[in-house]
Amino acid sequence: MPEGDTVWQSAKRLHAALAGKVLTRSDLRVPKFATADLTGRAVLDVTPRGKHFLTRIEGGLTLHSHLRMDGSWRVFAAGARWTGGPAHQIRAILGNPEHTAVGYRLPVLELLRTADEDRVVGHLGPDLLGPDWDPDQALANLLGDPARPLGEALLDQRNLAGIGNVYKSELCFLLGATPWLPMGALPADRAAKLPAVAKKLLEANRDRPIRSTTGRRGQDLFVYGRAPRPCLRCRTSIRVADQGDGSRERPTYWCPHCQTGPAPAPGSPAARRHPGQAPTPPGKAPVPPDKAQ
Repeated sequence: MPEGDTVWQSAKRLHAALAGKVLTRSDLRVPKFATADLTGRAVLDVTPRGKHFLTRIEGGLTLHSHLRMDGSWRVFAAGARWTGGPAHQIRAILGNPEHTAVGYRLPVLELLRTADEDRVVGHLGPDLLGPDWDPDQALANLLGDPARPLGEALLDQRNLAGIGNVYKSELCFLLGATPWLPMGALPADRAAKLPAVAKKLLEANRDRPIRSTTGRRGQDLFVYGRAPRPCLRCRTSIRVADQGDGSRERPTYWCPHCQTGPAPAPGSPAARRHPGQAPTPPGKAPVPPDKAQ
Protein backbone atom coordinates (compact mmCIF):
# COMPACT_ATOMS: atom_id res chain seq x y z
CA MET A 1 0.00 0.00 0.00
CA PRO A 2 1.44 3.43 -0.90
CA GLU A 3 2.78 5.55 1.92
CA GLY A 4 1.61 9.08 2.63
CA ASP A 5 4.60 10.63 0.87
CA THR A 6 3.84 8.69 -2.33
CA VAL A 7 0.22 9.86 -2.28
CA TRP A 8 1.37 13.44 -1.63
CA GLN A 9 3.68 13.33 -4.66
CA SER A 10 0.97 11.86 -6.88
CA ALA A 11 -1.58 14.44 -5.73
CA LYS A 12 0.94 17.21 -6.43
CA ARG A 13 1.35 15.99 -10.02
CA LEU A 14 -2.41 15.75 -10.49
CA HIS A 15 -2.92 19.24 -9.07
CA ALA A 16 -0.28 20.72 -11.39
CA ALA A 17 -1.87 19.06 -14.42
CA LEU A 18 -5.55 19.66 -13.66
CA ALA A 19 -6.14 22.51 -11.20
CA GLY A 20 -7.47 25.72 -12.67
CA LYS A 21 -8.32 24.11 -16.01
CA VAL A 22 -11.65 23.11 -17.51
CA LEU A 23 -12.16 19.40 -18.16
CA THR A 24 -12.61 18.48 -21.81
CA ARG A 25 -12.64 14.77 -21.12
CA SER A 26 -14.30 12.82 -18.33
CA ASP A 27 -14.74 9.07 -18.12
CA LEU A 28 -15.47 7.26 -14.85
CA ARG A 29 -15.40 3.53 -15.52
CA VAL A 30 -17.27 2.24 -12.49
CA PRO A 31 -20.91 1.21 -12.83
CA LYS A 32 -22.38 3.63 -10.31
CA PHE A 33 -20.83 6.71 -11.91
CA ALA A 34 -20.40 5.60 -15.53
CA THR A 35 -22.93 8.15 -16.76
CA ALA A 36 -21.48 11.08 -14.82
CA ASP A 37 -20.12 13.79 -17.12
CA LEU A 38 -17.70 16.33 -15.64
CA THR A 39 -16.71 17.99 -18.89
CA GLY A 40 -17.11 21.76 -18.91
CA ARG A 41 -16.30 21.99 -15.20
CA ALA A 42 -13.02 23.34 -13.83
CA VAL A 43 -10.88 21.32 -11.42
CA LEU A 44 -10.37 23.47 -8.34
CA ASP A 45 -7.67 21.46 -6.56
CA VAL A 46 -6.37 17.98 -5.84
CA THR A 47 -5.83 17.48 -2.13
CA PRO A 48 -4.27 14.43 -0.46
CA ARG A 49 -5.75 13.37 2.88
CA GLY A 50 -3.69 10.58 4.38
CA LYS A 51 -3.77 8.00 1.59
CA HIS A 52 -6.91 9.42 -0.04
CA PHE A 53 -7.21 11.73 -3.06
CA LEU A 54 -9.84 14.47 -3.08
CA THR A 55 -10.19 16.01 -6.55
CA ARG A 56 -12.49 18.97 -6.07
CA ILE A 57 -14.45 20.08 -9.09
CA GLU A 58 -16.49 23.18 -9.89
CA GLY A 59 -20.11 22.88 -8.84
CA GLY A 60 -19.51 21.45 -5.38
CA LEU A 61 -18.33 17.99 -6.46
CA THR A 62 -15.40 15.87 -5.27
CA LEU A 63 -13.96 12.80 -6.97
CA HIS A 64 -12.70 10.61 -4.13
CA SER A 65 -10.15 7.88 -4.87
CA HIS A 66 -7.82 5.58 -2.97
CA LEU A 67 -4.95 3.49 -4.38
CA ARG A 68 -4.85 0.72 -1.76
CA MET A 69 -2.33 -1.91 -2.91
CA ASP A 70 -2.21 -1.68 -6.70
CA GLY A 71 -3.84 1.55 -7.85
CA SER A 72 -2.10 4.51 -9.45
CA TRP A 73 -2.79 7.87 -11.01
CA ARG A 74 -0.67 8.70 -14.06
CA VAL A 75 -0.39 12.06 -15.81
CA PHE A 76 0.36 12.26 -19.54
CA ALA A 77 0.85 15.14 -21.93
CA ALA A 78 -1.98 15.49 -24.40
CA GLY A 79 -1.46 13.04 -27.24
CA ALA A 80 1.17 10.99 -25.38
CA ARG A 81 0.90 7.21 -25.19
CA TRP A 82 -0.55 5.93 -21.90
CA THR A 83 1.74 3.46 -20.14
CA GLY A 84 0.12 2.65 -16.80
CA GLY A 85 -1.31 -0.72 -17.77
CA PRO A 86 -3.82 -2.37 -20.14
CA ALA A 87 -6.95 -0.44 -21.06
CA HIS A 88 -9.24 -2.77 -19.12
CA GLN A 89 -7.53 -1.65 -15.87
CA ILE A 90 -8.41 2.02 -16.38
CA ARG A 91 -11.03 3.27 -13.94
CA ALA A 92 -10.95 7.05 -14.51
CA ILE A 93 -9.87 9.55 -17.16
CA LEU A 94 -9.79 13.31 -16.57
CA GLY A 95 -8.41 15.49 -19.34
CA ASN A 96 -7.90 19.05 -20.52
CA PRO A 97 -6.20 20.36 -23.68
CA GLU A 98 -2.74 20.01 -22.08
CA HIS A 99 -2.81 16.91 -19.87
CA THR A 100 -4.68 13.69 -19.25
CA ALA A 101 -4.84 12.03 -15.84
CA VAL A 102 -5.53 8.29 -15.96
CA GLY A 103 -6.43 6.23 -12.90
CA TYR A 104 -5.41 2.58 -13.11
CA ARG A 105 -6.74 -0.24 -10.90
CA LEU A 106 -8.43 2.20 -8.52
CA PRO A 107 -10.32 0.08 -5.97
CA VAL A 108 -12.07 3.15 -4.57
CA LEU A 109 -13.60 5.72 -6.91
CA GLU A 110 -16.69 7.72 -6.09
CA LEU A 111 -18.24 11.05 -6.91
CA LEU A 112 -19.75 12.92 -3.98
CA ARG A 113 -20.65 16.40 -2.87
CA THR A 114 -17.70 18.35 -1.54
CA ALA A 115 -19.79 19.13 1.52
CA ASP A 116 -19.90 15.37 2.22
CA GLU A 117 -16.13 14.72 2.15
CA ASP A 118 -16.17 14.06 5.86
CA ARG A 119 -18.14 10.91 5.12
CA VAL A 120 -15.09 9.33 3.45
CA VAL A 121 -12.15 10.92 5.30
CA GLY A 122 -13.66 12.13 8.56
CA HIS A 123 -12.52 8.98 10.38
CA LEU A 124 -8.85 9.70 9.72
CA GLY A 125 -6.47 10.84 12.42
CA PRO A 126 -4.18 13.86 12.03
CA ASP A 127 -2.49 13.89 8.62
CA LEU A 128 1.31 13.78 8.85
CA LEU A 129 1.60 15.89 5.68
CA GLY A 130 -1.58 17.89 6.06
CA PRO A 131 -2.56 21.23 7.57
CA ASP A 132 -4.48 19.46 10.34
CA TRP A 133 -1.37 17.77 11.79
CA ASP A 134 -1.61 17.63 15.58
CA PRO A 135 1.17 15.61 17.26
CA ASP A 136 -0.50 15.62 20.66
CA GLN A 137 -3.74 14.22 19.24
CA ALA A 138 -1.84 11.62 17.23
CA LEU A 139 0.00 10.42 20.33
CA ALA A 140 -3.21 10.36 22.37
CA ASN A 141 -4.84 8.25 19.64
CA LEU A 142 -1.94 5.79 19.59
CA LEU A 143 -1.96 5.43 23.37
CA GLY A 144 -5.74 5.01 23.48
CA ASP A 145 -5.34 1.24 23.22
CA PRO A 146 -2.20 0.46 25.28
CA ALA A 147 -2.43 -3.29 24.64
CA ARG A 148 -2.33 -2.92 20.88
CA PRO A 149 1.00 -3.81 19.16
CA LEU A 150 2.98 -0.78 18.05
CA GLY A 151 3.06 -1.82 14.39
CA GLU A 152 -0.70 -2.29 14.19
CA ALA A 153 -1.33 1.04 15.90
CA LEU A 154 0.93 2.86 13.44
CA LEU A 155 -0.89 1.40 10.42
CA ASP A 156 -4.32 2.37 11.77
CA GLN A 157 -5.15 5.53 9.83
CA ARG A 158 -7.65 6.50 12.53
CA ASN A 159 -4.68 7.19 14.82
CA LEU A 160 -2.57 9.20 12.39
CA ALA A 161 -2.81 9.27 8.62
CA GLY A 162 -0.02 8.54 6.18
CA ILE A 163 2.03 5.65 7.56
CA GLY A 164 2.27 2.48 5.49
CA ASN A 165 4.14 -0.76 5.91
CA VAL A 166 7.56 0.68 5.02
CA TYR A 167 7.41 3.52 7.52
CA LYS A 168 5.92 1.21 10.13
CA SER A 169 9.01 -0.99 10.08
CA GLU A 170 11.43 1.93 9.84
CA LEU A 171 9.80 3.87 12.68
CA CYS A 172 9.86 0.86 14.96
CA PHE A 173 13.57 0.48 14.24
CA LEU A 174 14.28 4.13 14.99
CA LEU A 175 12.31 3.82 18.23
CA GLY A 176 14.27 0.71 19.22
CA ALA A 177 11.10 -1.34 19.68
CA THR A 178 9.74 -4.38 17.87
CA PRO A 179 6.44 -3.90 16.01
CA TRP A 180 4.84 -6.39 18.43
CA LEU A 181 5.61 -4.35 21.56
CA PRO A 182 2.33 -3.14 23.12
CA MET A 183 1.89 0.62 22.77
CA GLY A 184 1.60 0.98 26.53
CA ALA A 185 4.98 -0.73 27.01
CA LEU A 186 6.84 1.75 24.83
CA PRO A 187 8.97 3.90 27.18
CA ALA A 188 7.39 7.32 27.70
CA ASP A 189 10.35 9.24 26.31
CA ARG A 190 10.31 7.24 23.08
CA ALA A 191 6.53 7.45 22.77
CA ALA A 192 6.73 11.23 23.13
CA LYS A 193 9.17 11.40 20.20
CA LEU A 194 7.15 9.14 17.91
CA PRO A 195 4.93 11.77 16.22
CA ALA A 196 7.87 14.10 15.53
CA VAL A 197 10.02 11.29 14.11
CA ALA A 198 7.18 10.10 11.88
CA LYS A 199 6.54 13.58 10.54
CA LYS A 200 10.24 14.20 9.95
CA LEU A 201 10.55 11.02 7.87
CA LEU A 202 7.54 11.73 5.66
CA GLU A 203 8.39 15.40 5.18
CA ALA A 204 11.97 14.54 4.26
CA ASN A 205 10.75 12.15 1.57
CA ARG A 206 7.71 13.85 0.10
CA ASP A 207 9.78 15.47 -2.67
CA ARG A 208 12.35 12.69 -3.12
CA PRO A 209 12.17 10.24 -6.04
CA ILE A 210 13.76 7.54 -3.86
CA ARG A 211 12.64 7.14 -0.26
CA SER A 212 15.40 7.20 2.36
CA THR A 213 15.27 6.88 6.13
CA THR A 214 19.00 6.41 6.67
CA GLY A 215 20.60 9.33 4.86
CA ARG A 216 23.03 6.83 3.29
CA ARG A 217 23.33 6.64 -0.46
CA GLY A 218 22.72 3.12 -1.70
CA GLN A 219 21.46 2.01 1.72
CA ASP A 220 18.15 3.80 1.80
CA LEU A 221 16.28 1.83 4.48
CA PHE A 222 17.35 0.42 7.82
CA VAL A 223 15.25 -2.75 7.88
CA TYR A 224 12.38 -2.83 5.40
CA GLY A 225 13.01 -5.35 2.63
CA ARG A 226 16.47 -6.17 3.97
CA ALA A 227 16.00 -9.63 5.51
CA PRO A 228 18.22 -11.57 5.96
CA ARG A 229 21.00 -9.05 5.30
CA PRO A 230 22.99 -7.57 8.21
CA CYS A 231 21.63 -4.64 10.21
CA LEU A 232 23.32 -1.40 9.19
CA ARG A 233 24.04 -0.66 12.86
CA CYS A 234 24.94 -3.94 14.55
CA ARG A 235 25.33 -6.45 11.66
CA THR A 236 22.77 -8.84 13.14
CA SER A 237 20.65 -10.53 10.48
CA ILE A 238 17.42 -8.60 9.81
CA ARG A 239 14.33 -10.73 10.33
CA VAL A 240 10.90 -10.67 8.73
CA ALA A 241 7.51 -12.00 9.85
CA ASP A 242 3.87 -11.35 9.10
CA GLN A 243 1.89 -8.91 11.21
CA GLY A 244 -1.75 -7.98 10.78
CA ASP A 245 -3.12 -4.48 10.38
CA GLY A 246 -6.77 -5.28 10.92
CA SER A 247 -7.36 -6.27 7.29
CA ARG A 248 -4.50 -8.50 6.17
CA GLU A 249 -1.08 -9.83 7.15
CA ARG A 250 1.85 -7.71 6.05
CA PRO A 251 5.60 -8.49 5.95
CA THR A 252 7.24 -6.73 8.88
CA TYR A 253 11.00 -6.27 9.28
CA TRP A 254 13.07 -5.72 12.40
CA CYS A 255 16.49 -6.16 13.96
CA PRO A 256 16.36 -8.60 16.89
CA HIS A 257 19.38 -6.92 18.50
CA CYS A 258 18.58 -3.20 18.08
CA GLN A 259 14.87 -3.52 18.85
CA THR A 260 13.48 -4.77 22.13
CA GLY A 261 10.13 -6.40 22.74
CA PRO A 262 8.20 -9.50 21.71
CA ALA A 263 8.50 -10.95 18.21
CA PRO A 264 7.61 -14.20 16.42
CA ALA A 265 10.13 -16.95 17.08
CA PRO A 266 12.17 -18.23 14.14
CA GLY A 267 10.34 -21.15 12.61
CA SER A 268 6.93 -20.00 13.87
CA PRO A 269 3.99 -19.80 11.42
CA ALA A 270 4.30 -16.01 11.18
CA ALA A 271 8.04 -16.05 10.43
CA ARG A 272 9.19 -15.95 6.84
CA ARG A 273 12.21 -17.66 5.33
CA HIS A 274 14.06 -16.10 2.39
CA PRO A 275 15.90 -17.67 -0.54
CA GLY A 276 19.43 -18.60 0.46
CA GLN A 277 18.58 -18.74 4.16
CA ALA A 278 18.76 -22.18 5.72
CA PRO A 279 16.00 -23.39 8.05
CA THR A 280 16.68 -22.08 11.53
CA PRO A 281 16.52 -24.29 14.64
CA PRO A 282 14.27 -22.88 17.38
CA GLY A 283 16.07 -20.36 19.57
CA LYS A 284 18.76 -19.60 17.00
CA ALA A 285 19.13 -16.36 15.03
CA PRO A 286 18.81 -16.69 11.24
CA VAL A 287 22.12 -16.94 9.42
CA PRO A 288 22.36 -14.75 6.31
CA PRO A 289 23.69 -16.13 3.03
CA ASP A 290 27.36 -15.64 2.22
CA LYS A 291 28.31 -12.11 1.18
CA ALA A 292 24.97 -10.67 2.24
CA GLN A 293 24.99 -6.89 2.03
